[in-house]
Amino acid sequence: MTDRTIRVLDTTLRDGEQTPGVSLNPQEKLEIAKALDRLGVDVIEAGFPISSKGEQEAIREISRAGLRAEVSGLARAENVDIDSAISCGVNGIHVFLSSSDIHLKHQFHLTREEMLKKSADAVRYAKGFGVKVEFSAMDATRTDMEFYKQVVKAVSDAGADRFDIPDTVGIATPQLAVEYVKAARSVSDIMISMHCHNDYGLAVANSLAGVVAGADQAHVTINGIGERSGNTSLEEFVMACHNLYGFRTNINYQLLYETSRLVNRLTGVPIQPNKAIIGENAFGHESGIHTHGLLENPSTYEPFDPSMVGRTRWLQAGKHAGRHGISAQLRGMGLKPKEDSLRLIVDRVKEMGDKGATVTDSDLYQVAVQIMGGGTAEKNELVELEGLEVVTGIKRLPTATVKLLVRGHLYEATEVGAGAVDAAVNAIQKIFSNIETVHLKDYRLEALTGDSNAVADVTVRVEDDSGNEASGRGMKRDIVVASVEAIVAGTNVLLAKKLDKKSLVSEGATGNMEGV
Repeated sequence: MTDRTIRVLDTTLRDGEQTPGVSLNPQEKLEIAKALDRLGVDVIEAGFPISSKGEQEAIREISRAGLRAEVSGLARAENVDIDSAISCGVNGIHVFLSSSDIHLKHQFHLTREEMLKKSADAVRYAKGFGVKVEFSAMDATRTDMEFYKQVVKAVSDAGADRFDIPDTVGIATPQLAVEYVKAARSVSDIMISMHCHNDYGLAVANSLAGVVAGADQAHVTINGIGERSGNTSLEEFVMACHNLYGFRTNINYQLLYETSRLVNRLTGVPIQPNKAIIGENAFGHESGIHTHGLLENPSTYEPFDPSMVGRTRWLQAGKHAGRHGISAQLRGMGLKPKEDSLRLIVDRVKEMGDKGATVTDSDLYQVAVQIMGGGTAEKNELVELEGLEVVTGIKRLPTATVKLLVRGHLYEATEVGAGAVDAAVNAIQKIFSNIETVHLKDYRLEALTGDSNAVADVTVRVEDDSGNEASGRGMKRDIVVASVEAIVAGTNVLLAKKLDKKSLVSEGATGNMEGV
């Protein structure tokens, strides 16, 4: 661990919201801002005030929220933009103007001399309001190096608190990032920021190269969202800073996954399964070789403990799985088959995988119960679907009534939703809100055939507040029924995982299951 603390400026609410198709209302922006403040970011770039009245309303609400973080507003190097930001109550202004010849000639129609004067004047004007001012030389990494140094010197002399190096079109390499940081350092002692885009997949690498070279702060977004290919991913950047370089940040790492999920839900931007740190598969394991080593010592196949970022590891049954991994999964479900049965279970799982099927936790549970001699898993279920009624139609709000038998007690709930499936899911979650904490985390639908008689194959992943997860499958011609059955199947496994270890079911000498 070094004595350096790297500052984090989060621009999810500004550059992140510029992701095509994303538009947050003021209440959603405030919710994200509060989450970012809990996470520990140093600066929240709340938006671009001049862009709309709704944007101004959101920034005012965030500015009045009493957050620990600095709340900054983006402004062009124009007094009207700065006035708009100040009227929103921010305590930071992020002023920008392009410095590259290609931008100055084709977009702003300014000479280099005009750019220098305009930038310095804007910084002085903003500083007159007694706020922190950060200046961005937009498209810095395509700017002539000698002119770039003049820009750094001009805004520093004008009183800027921070100078940002934007890699606006993501063309920098780590080596180039280092050169621009060193060039800025050669003419000023101003605090330096990195603002990197991911067009070549180098945003995190360039940001890290910049801070290693001496930059003090990085501009990032949750989940790496942003225009085109996105921005530097906050979670990847801060974990690399901490674990790989020994730099400190003020981030509460255990809140990374929670914050990622919030932004995912409110923006609707999907997270690729193999996304580092917060992707669904980041701590998932199927390979038999990997799971064997993992069960002996997690560090054999994990770079750090998933609990550090609010995650839990999980194992996947499939054709690459081995005996050790399958056995561990079954023990987690409260099942302990004998060696002969375990071998048959593994063989069955591999057969399913060879046919292209994703083996859910509920599939594995069903297979294990059958082979261990318990017949079907239905009689061992903790949750059973007793009834489902859905009413929908044109100009009618979809409504679903669900009846579940949970540990022998009958529960019923009626809820509405955006569609029939959504209504049914809401009804299930309403039932469990007073019994167990169960959330629907992932939902996938596939049609097994392409005609009107297609069978809906629904797989889901459910979780509880402790981070336990389980997957379930439902297959029916009716999508709503398939969806409900999948959730019930997954919930059964989730509840089985939560049972006390004393309830572990061992296979009896006669091959029958005992204690179910």
